[in-house]
Amino acid sequence: MNTAFYIARRYLFAKKSTNAINIISAISVVGVFVGSAALIIILSAFNGLEDLVLKMFNTMTPQLVITPVKGKTFEPNTVYFNQLKKAEGIYSYVEVLSENALLRYNDKQSVGLIKGVSPDYLKNKSLDSTIIDGHFILDNPSGHLAVIGSAIQNFLMVNTTDPFLPLQVYSPKKGRSTSSLNPGDDFTVLSIPVSGVFEVQQDFDNVAIVPLAFARKLLEEPQKVSSIEILLNKDVDADKFKSRIEKEIGEGFQVKDRIEQNTALHNILGSEKWAVYIILTFVLIIAIFNIIGSLTMLVIDKLKDIAVLSSLGAGKSLIKRIFLLEGMMITMTGCILGLIVGLIFCLLQQEFGFVKMAQDNPILTNGYPIGLKWMDFLLVFLTVTVFSFMASALSSNLSVKKIDHLNQDL
Repeated sequence: MNTAFYIARRYLFAKKSTNAINIISAISVVGVFVGSAALIIILSAFNGLEDLVLKMFNTMTPQLVITPVKGKTFEPNTVYFNQLKKAEGIYSYVEVLSENALLRYNDKQSVGLIKGVSPDYLKNKSLDSTIIDGHFILDNPSGHLAVIGSAIQNFLMVNTTDPFLPLQVYSPKKGRSTSSLNPGDDFTVLSIPVSGVFEVQQDFDNVAIVPLAFARKLLEEPQKVSSIEILLNKDVDADKFKSRIEKEIGEGFQVKDRIEQNTALHNILGSEKWAVYIILTFVLIIAIFNIIGSLTMLVIDKLKDIAVLSSLGAGKSLIKRIFLLEGMMITMTGCILGLIVGLIFCLLQQEFGFVKMAQDNPILTNGYPIGLKWMDFLLVFLTVTVFSFMASALSSNLSVKKIDHLNQDL
């Protein structure tokens, strides 16, 4: 057995002559234990929250979206797009025509985004989970229907159960000047009943989703579309499919995946997690550096042992290694216990959800979400290891200085 490790282990469990050493060592263990457990729990909570937010966004965000580099619309009935529509691996191919319009209901009005979609849009089964009132239906035997976001519904107070009071949509007519004596002549005005209300997030909730045919009539655009949204089969790699489209489609179009569509969101989620990690790491460092006081007192307490070991031929490196390992044992004990308790807490939260979320949303779960990633456990373990090594190394240097003092005295 390694001599330094054997002696360090004996010192860890041996009774000290000064009770304060045991107290400071216990405080160091508890501090690292609490810090490690808190860090892994917070990181796992951020993982769960990130997964939940992305799930909410991904409900309404396609895996790939194709838009023109210049202009608002483009011609979708080309040889390439007709071939792409039939490409293997595509689950849904949605043609989208969107534009801002004035929405009016009773005596209230608001500006919202009209998003006309082709029938494949309803292949997305997760859309039903966003509905808070009514149903996600865009057509029935009576005609076209609209599904509006909760922001529009809250402002206009739309009643989805009243088929005799439809939503009125105003859009400027193409090529019309604004010099008409009657301003109403400059707008295309269409009415559409509302079948349901969805709620996802503020960026999406100011949207009214309508059939593509309704949007074409409203915007006077018989052929062109604003974008093409694509969902892929589960066994298809989205990155490879995106690269393939980019090579074939030419420079006039841009293809964005979900991360590129929500760049700001992903940046915010990543920066928030790292900011919390850095803050909690500073707290953990303070707990770890308590070991300096504990080892310093231990070195003073074991001066006789150091003298005996030195007289028996033990070199400075061996004695230094003993106290280095002693400090590492104290801090890593707290770290491992903290990781175990943190893991148990996260598993219990996943199973029972006893920490509840305050926000009420049909997509959100009642319990605060937890996402376990082994990289987080490795990150916390390495963080504690690095800083505990630094603290222990500083303290172990004292033992070498004590040897020099003893040699001078002799």
